[in-house]
Amino acid sequence: MAGEVLTERALNRALLARQMLLARAAGASIGAAVEHLLGLQAQDPLPPYYGLWSRLDGFDPRELGRMLTEREVVRMTLMRGTVHLVTVRDALLLRPVVQGVIERGHNGAYKRRMGGADTARLAGAVRRLLADEGPLTARELGRRLVAAGIGEDAEAIGNAARVYVPLVQVPPRGVWGAGGAARYATLEAWTGREPAAEPSIDDLVVRYLRAFGPASVADVQRWSGLSRLRAVLERLRGRLLTFRDERGVELFDVPDAPRPDPGVPAPVRLLGQYDNVLLGHADRSRVISDRGRWFGAVLGPGRAVNNMLVDGMLRTLWWIERDGERSATLVVRPLERLARAQRDEVAAEAARMLDFAAADADVRDVRFEPGAG
Repeated sequence: MAGEVLTERALNRALLARQMLLARAAGASIGAAVEHLLGLQAQDPLPPYYGLWSRLDGFDPRELGRMLTEREVVRMTLMRGTVHLVTVRDALLLRPVVQGVIERGHNGAYKRRMGGADTARLAGAVRRLLADEGPLTARELGRRLVAAGIGEDAEAIGNAARVYVPLVQVPPRGVWGAGGAARYATLEAWTGREPAAEPSIDDLVVRYLRAFGPASVADVQRWSGLSRLRAVLERLRGRLLTFRDERGVELFDVPDAPRPDPGVPAPVRLLGQYDNVLLGHADRSRVISDRGRWFGAVLGPGRAVNNMLVDGMLRTLWWIERDGERSATLVVRPLERLARAQRDEVAAEAARMLDFAAADADVRDVRFEPGAG
């Protein structure tokens, strides 16, 4: 039987400590932080920058942009079939582990639209196209593959190209201050290296616990998309500590990871959309209250909504509005009523985020929208 019962607040503080959200890490390199976190969610270009700004003291977004351009980190489809920013070393390790997860997600959405296309033939054609023509968008890949007689639905086939061949989004996509459509190259061609032949699931689970623990079997499975991980944790049990949450669920943890006092203060932290800290568990109650379940909401066409932690919990949404080139407003929408001191702390941290994210604006302001706060 597991021993100590950990309260939701204790689990919250442990998660924040491991996610570098209790205090910004001083002296940590970007690469080391990205590897510790097992990558950052990167469906859009900006969230990794927001997430690292909130985690690293003195974070320079131009350095992350350089790392993308110089092929030290990459953006590609990984855990749960979503785009992550990871180091090249982790890309080569993680992609083989989650390949089956990515394929299942694609089949669930696109199998009927694949027209019986042979995936081995598709993969070979993708590699030849990219070798001959250089980076292409998913739409361009889909159209060329259909023209070559592989399937009939260009959208489904273009998506399949990213599923059955490990592709990375090449710069300038994802580079701070730049932009552009997502164009793809093969992981092997872009890095000059081959994916790991026999990656260790045991090592991956231990790394997950260092970044997200204490955690249950279901938590590890939800984060990765993998199934049947109970056997892995049973194999590791002798190396791990075990606890229980307030519902009696068994939790696993590495012995030397931080588990701070639940009373330690948690500062306001502005995060991007779908940050790791929100998606790393099956049971998200340690960071998302019942009233804040709609953290993925979109308020209007084309507007990505970002997330903010107040006292360690998701209690606020935020986004930046630009009025021309020289004016920027960071808009705050509370999900829960905030105390006066909390509003003041939110306003101060929001102003610092504006200085980072809209440094080119001559006029910068923070505005609270009506909400539960």
